[in-house]
Amino acid sequence: MPEGPELHLASRYINTVCAGLLFSGKVEKSAVSKNPEVPFESRTYAISATPRGKEVKLTLLPVKEEESLCLAEESSTAGQDPDSPPQPMDVVFRFGMSGSFKLVPETELPKHAHLRFYTRESPRRILCFVDFRRFGRWEVQGTWQPDRGPCVMLEYEKFRENVLKNLSDKAFDKPICEALLNQKFFNGIGNYLRAEILYRLRIPPFEKARTVLEALQHREQDPALTLSKKVKLKRENPDLLELCHSLPMEVFHLGGKGYDPESLDDFTAFQQWLRCYCVPGMRSLRDSNGRTIWFQGEPGPMAPKGKRSHKKHSRGKADLDAPSSKETKPPSKRRSKDSSSHEEPQGTKKHGRKKELIQGAENSPANGPRKRHARSRRKGSACQDSPETKAPAERKTRSRRRAAAYKSTEVAAAGSRQRQARTEGPVTTVIPPSSL
Repeated sequence: MPEGPELHLASRYINTVCAGLLFSGKVEKSAVSKNPEVPFESRTYAISATPRGKEVKLTLLPVKEEESLCLAEESSTAGQDPDSPPQPMDVVFRFGMSGSFKLVPETELPKHAHLRFYTRESPRRILCFVDFRRFGRWEVQGTWQPDRGPCVMLEYEKFRENVLKNLSDKAFDKPICEALLNQKFFNGIGNYLRAEILYRLRIPPFEKARTVLEALQHREQDPALTLSKKVKLKRENPDLLELCHSLPMEVFHLGGKGYDPESLDDFTAFQQWLRCYCVPGMRSLRDSNGRTIWFQGEPGPMAPKGKRSHKKHSRGKADLDAPSSKETKPPSKRRSKDSSSHEEPQGTKKHGRKKELIQGAENSPANGPRKRHARSRRKGSACQDSPETKAPAERKTRSRRRAAAYKSTEVAAAGSRQRQARTEGPVTTVIPPSSL
């Protein structure tokens, strides 16, 4: 998810690629976007960007060529003052989960380009706001959201003062990992930044926020230290609020996007910078908002009850090829009966030749391991499971099934003998006449 550094990188990208570039025409919105239309049209205008926390403001600035006669006639037909050029317009963007800006040729328009600004050159290019998850928002003639605090990157002193003067706010009754996502006080901090900040200070993520921050109110340096020593000490031992400023600046100075895997070099640099977030060996828990926090060590006293932390493992090729240690459940009794009934040859007695059918099903090459009789599967699973793990109900079921099979075999054999005796009848002796 784009955080403060990514929006500042996007702003720098816009100002770089749009320097000296002129745009023309209407601003187009995609048909699927639920954001408002941008009612701006100009024959020639320029674009610039300004970042603040997790917001970026685009300014559309018409140039003086708008005073031409052609555009004056168009304005008069629209009921506007023909002598007044279009006014500048601000559009404030919030990137959501996947927003970004791209400048592309007109023939290579991205699939999820939901707002488009066309250049005046030929062939035309498009500056587009791309958001494949469509959580991003823009506001026409918008301003910075009033409930967002000072930017952690550009307004550090105001940001620090805003936090320390409002520690009585109920937002600081929550764990520090949740308080760091509150944009009223930490405008620009997101999920990966909070994990990195807490990990580098060895602060448990579910420690109470007020407990962590109150110690910063009384932090004072020795007045006898020189300015250079104070700066060195501060750099070597930063507190939480200082890291809220310095770590986003580090990501910003990495260059590029940093968070986008489509650009391999930038993504590699960002991946190497991470020490905790999604790093193998680290633990993770979900906070009360459902967001995953990565950490090392104990989670802290306010950790969610009844939830176990998960540890991220790195799996190599050998691990991926190795069979899973999870044992498969033996098939149910109903499935075993159904499968055996389909395997029985036509005209075969159901009970008299049951043993032969079981052996035939086991030795048949056409029937793979998945089509073996339930008894053979039970024998295999009995080798895997220890006696301690077998359920008593399962053992009773097997005993009843064995007894029923044995009884049905004996009954069938006895019936066969009786039918044979009735067919043969009593034996009579015939004496030939010649022997009398």
